[in-house]
Amino acid sequence: MAAIALTIAGSDSGGGAGIQADLKAMSALGVYGASVVTAVTAQNTQVVTAVHSIPQDVVAAQVAAVLADLDVRAIKIGMLATPEIIHTVADAIVVFDGPVVLDPVMVAKSGDPLLADQAVQTLRDILLPRATVLTPNLPEAARLLGWQSAGSTEDMILQGMELCGFGAQSVLMKGGHSSGETCHDILVDASGVIAETKAPRRNTKNTHGTGCTLSSAIAAGLAKGLPLTEAVAQAHEYLQGAIAQADNLEIGQGHGPVHHFYRVWPA
Repeated sequence: MAAIALTIAGSDSGGGAGIQADLKAMSALGVYGASVVTAVTAQNTQVVTAVHSIPQDVVAAQVAAVLADLDVRAIKIGMLATPEIIHTVADAIVVFDGPVVLDPVMVAKSGDPLLADQAVQTLRDILLPRATVLTPNLPEAARLLGWQSAGSTEDMILQGMELCGFGAQSVLMKGGHSSGETCHDILVDASGVIAETKAPRRNTKNTHGTGCTLSSAIAAGLAKGLPLTEAVAQAHEYLQGAIAQADNLEIGQGHGPVHHFYRVWPA
């Protein structure tokens, strides 16, 4: 029987992030992906030109339909543009008792905002307590806390532990926005560091959808029954390979996507 994961997120018309990236990552890792669309965006590798939030009742109906029929083993939550959608999703997944990966999507790679300012506190207060693992980059973690972005490994650990104080079981602090030749991700819980991953920082602009891809890959591992540390390690290895092959795709003129299917068809 196939392992099933559900992604609840926005749609990216350019295909590199959001629902599209989530389903590609899940498929590449051998997991059947179901989806709930929370917003439709008009975007490409350069810009987001429009965002349309899906009506709350339609979002709730999608979640209910999937959970009523499919044996979902893990849920990944991405773009939730408004406080109302956040409340809707939180209510809709009450019946689900499996692991939840929460990726607090706030800004597109192009720099365009994807989360309203008034929704940040709602996300923190309503959904963080449901997260098995929260996966913020450094600016997202800082915005959730109202702090300055972490400038050191010690700051990353401190902010991750502080976010656990809002109810998340664990936090994967992603170091992609830090400086230096090495990208350092740190998985923490309320007691401290659980695991760390490091990778050389690659000189590429084609990193559109990296956050979506990583969180979905973690959800895929959890859907397969992997322990969290193994799911994170598998997802990290997969994403690094996808980034390494990203330049070969030559998609768009801006921040192109990573190569989700590099193990299946080399570009």
